[in-house]
Amino acid sequence: MQRMFAPVPPVPTPAPYVGGKRLLAKRLALRIAEIPHRTYVEPFVGMGGVFLRRSLKPECEVMNDANGDVACLFRILQRHFEAFCDMLKWQLTSREHFERLKSTPAESLTDLERAARFLYLQRISFGGKVGSRSFGTNHRVARFDVPRLVPILEQIHARLAGVWIEHLDFEAVIRKWDHPDTLFYLDPPYWACEHYYVASLFGPADHARLAACLRGVNGRWIMSMNDVPEIRALYPDARIETTDLTYSVGSTSPKSVSEIIVSGG
Repeated sequence: MQRMFAPVPPVPTPAPYVGGKRLLAKRLALRIAEIPHRTYVEPFVGMGGVFLRRSLKPECEVMNDANGDVACLFRILQRHFEAFCDMLKWQLTSREHFERLKSTPAESLTDLERAARFLYLQRISFGGKVGSRSFGTNHRVARFDVPRLVPILEQIHARLAGVWIEHLDFEAVIRKWDHPDTLFYLDPPYWACEHYYVASLFGPADHARLAACLRGVNGRWIMSMNDVPEIRALYPDARIETTDLTYSVGSTSPKSVSEIIVSGG
């Protein structure tokens, strides 16, 4: 199969997100571009830490997340960008507003309101956590600065043209889009870090379910994960590459960690 890629400009992500792949994105994007494929699928897109940073795209792209807030945000950015930006004009960076939105059930809102709520909470929350948000502070410009934010969202809006946006369980989206010409990039919650996300969407037992699902796919796949014996045991026949990274989130003491890039198919 010949490579059928078109160049696209990498764009920023709309908000911080735990496990956002800032340090691995370029390396992963290069690996993805080396594999011939006509359909590219991310079952755990999050804030698009890899999806939006690629510089080449195939003829078909699919982003998916089981988190309804994620899917809603990207659909609004794709289809209702101008109305969304008008709504964001009235958002202020304040602890009181943060706590009020945090306590508001997403299901009680319109799609525009829900997307605005989620974007606001993610941009202000410490560490980009979803499961246990807290008001983050720093000594720089306020994190929800609309004049700076709108140009970023405009780039994302343009990049999302023609992209399929799904809101399914990871196994359902893999089964739906699996094909010999498909490449999956998977960034599930890391082992023992599932509580940083919405716990009901992906728990410890789902790692085994994901591994079983990937053993049966017709396409090819790449997955990023923390380097722990439990994960290595789930993928005995996969290709595993180790990489050492240094993180410094909310701390002046950087932390060195080992992560792995697992691939198969």
